[in-house]
Amino acid sequence: MIKKTIKALWIFLAALMLLCVIIFASIAYGWIGYMPPVEELENPNYKFATEILSEDGKVLGTWSLSKENRIYTSYDELSNNIINALIATEDVRFTDHSGIDAKALVRAVVKRGLLFQKNAGGGSTITQQLAKQLFTEEVAKNTLQRLFQKPIEWVIAVKLERYYTKEEILSMYLNKFDFLNNAVGIKTAAYTYFGREPKDLTVEEAATLVGMCKNPSLYNPVRFNERSKGRRNVVLGQMEKADYITEEERDSLQALPLKLAYHRVDHKEGLATYFREYLRGVMAATKPDRSDYRAWQKQKYYEDSLNWETNPLYGWCAKNKKKDGSNYNLYTDGLKIYTTIDSRMQKYAEEAVTEHLSQDLQPKFFKEKKGRKKAPFTNLLSDEQIAQILDRAMKQTDRYRLMKENGASEAEIRKAFNTKQPMTVFSWQGDKDTLLTPMDSIKYYKYFLRAGFMSMDPINGYVKAYVGGPNYTNFQYDMAMVGRRQVGSTIKPYLYALAMENGFSPCDEVRHVEQTLIDENGTPWTPRNANNKRYGEMVTIKWGLANSDNWVTAYLMSKLNPYALARLIQSFGVRNRDIVPSVSLSLGPCEISVGEMVSAYTAFANKGIRVAPLFVTRIEDSDGNVISTFAPQMEEVISASTAYKMLVMLRAVINEGTGGRVRRYGITADMGGKTGTTNLNSDGWFMGFTPSLVSGVWVGGEERDIHFDGIAYGQGASLALPIWGKYMKKVYDDKSLGYDQQERFNMPEGFEPCAGTETNDGKVTEPGLDELFN
Repeated sequence: MIKKTIKALWIFLAALMLLCVIIFASIAYGWIGYMPPVEELENPNYKFATEILSEDGKVLGTWSLSKENRIYTSYDELSNNIINALIATEDVRFTDHSGIDAKALVRAVVKRGLLFQKNAGGGSTITQQLAKQLFTEEVAKNTLQRLFQKPIEWVIAVKLERYYTKEEILSMYLNKFDFLNNAVGIKTAAYTYFGREPKDLTVEEAATLVGMCKNPSLYNPVRFNERSKGRRNVVLGQMEKADYITEEERDSLQALPLKLAYHRVDHKEGLATYFREYLRGVMAATKPDRSDYRAWQKQKYYEDSLNWETNPLYGWCAKNKKKDGSNYNLYTDGLKIYTTIDSRMQKYAEEAVTEHLSQDLQPKFFKEKKGRKKAPFTNLLSDEQIAQILDRAMKQTDRYRLMKENGASEAEIRKAFNTKQPMTVFSWQGDKDTLLTPMDSIKYYKYFLRAGFMSMDPINGYVKAYVGGPNYTNFQYDMAMVGRRQVGSTIKPYLYALAMENGFSPCDEVRHVEQTLIDENGTPWTPRNANNKRYGEMVTIKWGLANSDNWVTAYLMSKLNPYALARLIQSFGVRNRDIVPSVSLSLGPCEISVGEMVSAYTAFANKGIRVAPLFVTRIEDSDGNVISTFAPQMEEVISASTAYKMLVMLRAVINEGTGGRVRRYGITADMGGKTGTTNLNSDGWFMGFTPSLVSGVWVGGEERDIHFDGIAYGQGASLALPIWGKYMKKVYDDKSLGYDQQERFNMPEGFEPCAGTETNDGKVTEPGLDELFN
């Protein structure tokens, strides 16, 4: 009987072993459950975020899918602290097993399965956990499902150990894990919670993150600081048991409070938000198809078509393919995009915009409009016109669109827009909770002045700083490269350059009297000046530009062809097809973007050669291979002789004319520039350049009918110039950037077309177009 029993047990054991072999073989060959193909095991389908990096090596931001904000981190980029904490806590025999830790498995079966000890620990190795993350799509809903999943994970773990080194498995695990708060992977987590790179994590910081691996929701340090601290201390205890730290180190580290340096990962926050969004749109663009554009988008179609043909960065994803023949994806392929932006200069530009708008202009604007029924609009508008503007703005909101799509009637929508509700609104002192109707919130946001700024190197086209508005979260329309506004007197250098190309000289004289021109329709046009100083005297062309004098400008326009002027403006890189070749074009009624203006002005600093803005220098794939490089695009638009003459006159704008107040900011550099103001002070401009930097600023309201009423605050010298001054002061003060106020333009020896200096008697004025047209 005993022999039969023993024999039966051996048969049962052999059958059980055979059954296990059959089951595991079936799993390995994919006959039971899901077994990923060898190709997937060798190349797991990770989705890595694209990194946008500054010229000085800082991460400006990332592009990713909503739940895949992962940035690839190699083993060499991990600190020993994070590796030691992970091994000590999750798999202390990680370096000794081949995917399955038999000792831990037996312990788990006996203690948890037979003795029901919940705190006995699990049997999963780091490799098994990685297998679960990579290839188990559905979380087990009960113990039975988990029992079926476990053998599959064991087989996958063994295969992973066959294809990868231990170091690769550790980095894969840490790259894959979701640490919550949009922090997927160790690199994003280290920055999100501690503002560090993974290689710089301290022991206690590494222990905190590893502690989250047990249950990131339960041990979320942002929501549950004390609970997370307790879990961190458990990890530190495990590290001491594994001899990674001493007992004294454990005790001192456990006593520390859990301090975070939390950075919420949000594409609407951080440095260069407008730039990143502009770049994303450019790179993700597809080949323009006229049927995709509405009737009023002819200009947009023209620009996109031109960019598709001439700009290798435009539509980059659609134009470039990976080894497998598919197109690159900005959100999943882990690209590294190296931009020309300097993070320090970008910071200074954003600070300059914020300081001037929040501390100076906006308080003055609120004060001027306070108590006015039609505010923030000009009193020149009728109530009906204001209602039309607000109605149009309402129909452009997501709220209106969603209500319309859900079948709400026009009456229901308007009732909702005129019903008060709690909301949080932007202010320069911080977000405010208030009770407003959605219609009132639309009007409230129109009170805020907007700005556009760009700064670039005139030699190589590198765009160093890019600010599209005051605050991307609340004002997303980009006024650096996307929006266009009337440019006013900043257009005059193009006319003066045309005059120099046609044989004029800065020292040519003209009698300073009112000029009347007849346009091609036979209509007389007589521009006016802001004042009549030196009336009837002979003045030089140089004096005319320095003082932004409209009579001298009109005189030059009478000697030149408006069609030639329009062609020259477009040769400077302006892509607006609606530039009207009229005599009034000389005073800047056409609309141009800040980016186009900055690019155009590089010709004055660069001997007549205009360079297009360069935003990206190279792109690397997730393995660090360079897959695209980008070079400056430049062309000669005026002769070097003309450029030198323009340089003389544009320097006089600063040293003798309307741009003189830039010196109040401590800027002593050799520079040229031009102020600009448009009709009723709707737009304020300042273009300024040194031998190494060309920067442009626009300031105005969202609508052209939102503006200062008086010239004192409404002119370009008040609206825009201070931003340029503040920015350049910060740039010069930062010696690490290498810009020096002692730098001088390289002029031909003895080149001075007009000897002597003419001043504007210390008066700084800039006429608006409302003072120019009859």
